[in-house]
Amino acid sequence: MTLPPNLQTIFRNAIDLNRYSNSVARKIINQYNLIIVDSVNQLQGIDEARAPVKAARLRAIIAQLKDSLATWAGDSTEITALELQGLAELQSEFVQDQLRKALPAGSRNLVRTVEISPQFAQSVVSTDPTQINLVALSDDLFAAVEGPGAAAGATRTFSLTATQGSTITLPNGQVVQKAFRGLAESQAEKFGQLVRQGLLTGEPTADIARRLKGTIDKSDLDFADFGPLSEGQRRAAGLSIEDFKKAGGDLTRVTSNQIVTLVRTSVNQVANAAANSVYEANLDVTKKYKYVATLDSRTSPICRALDGKEFEYGKGPQPPQHFGCRSTIVPIVDDEILPPSKVAKRASAYGPVSAELNYGQWLLKQGNSEQQKVLGSKAPYFRKIARKYGAKNAMAKMIRDDGSELSLDQLRSRYGAVKKR
Repeated sequence: MTLPPNLQTIFRNAIDLNRYSNSVARKIINQYNLIIVDSVNQLQGIDEARAPVKAARLRAIIAQLKDSLATWAGDSTEITALELQGLAELQSEFVQDQLRKALPAGSRNLVRTVEISPQFAQSVVSTDPTQINLVALSDDLFAAVEGPGAAAGATRTFSLTATQGSTITLPNGQVVQKAFRGLAESQAEKFGQLVRQGLLTGEPTADIARRLKGTIDKSDLDFADFGPLSEGQRRAAGLSIEDFKKAGGDLTRVTSNQIVTLVRTSVNQVANAAANSVYEANLDVTKKYKYVATLDSRTSPICRALDGKEFEYGKGPQPPQHFGCRSTIVPIVDDEILPPSKVAKRASAYGPVSAELNYGQWLLKQGNSEQQKVLGSKAPYFRKIARKYGAKNAMAKMIRDDGSELSLDQLRSRYGAVKKR
């Protein structure tokens, strides 16, 4: 069995998915920060009130914060579901197209398509599998592919269903909806505790406010609410996720990290579920996959151990293996369809390259233009750290530190649907 010759596009897609998760996370972080900043601002002037009035005002502020954060949790769940639905559809089409391109021209009609149920992502984010009676459908899908009516070359359509979406949970077993609710409840409670402690110790409300929200300003947050920003806009406004973290306080910094991790993990789950559904629908083309951890933003021990190992579909580990996991899977095409001699050299935009070349090594060999396209203004930094630590480690560091963003529309423009062959 051999790897497909177009891995560079698959790896680049994984990088861009990381940027896409930044875009989704920043929208959710921005709305959360607006609520916190508004509540903190309401504390101003409370110092001058008498004790009973001060206590009443504080209770009102906390009650309003709880309501606002509960609404935020619901809105964040819906935003995530909408984004993940579009992502699942896009990634399914992208993987189908890449699988076709990996095959000889005469075999491309073998690739079966996968339709995404309109309720798939909603089920992913909101349906707790422990609360309902579920049966995983991978065996049924295998039977549909291998069973009667699945003749070679036959055009069939398979589905990624809401039931399958229900089996997808975060690494801790929670669903996205419950995770956002938990964040809202815990942060509302933390707000009340920190304010009460500060007032009891005589800390001025200005100092309490600064400790809670840091230096984040409402005008910055209003500016940030217009979708993905260019790199120049972010530098001018100081509105990247990393800037939010640096400027944040006790109620914003940690939460920003948690939201980024939650969104990034969910994006990876859905992207891999969409890819896996296509591969499982095409078991007569690819029966195994390779686990690739080079793009893991934390290069965890478990992903390092799995990196490069091959597994049969439905019988091996799938990313994400942990929160923040950025590993991916790539198909191994059957030798009968794509003989090893055909891929001794891996195709690239600049001619054949070694089949053993990883993405970081390949990118380092390209000109400044290609590196700029992939990494933006950080391309010189990539070359510098690659000389010191090696291209593979440099690529992992770039994925970890890259704060750039891509919207779903921008992803579509890069990897959107193509005409069926």
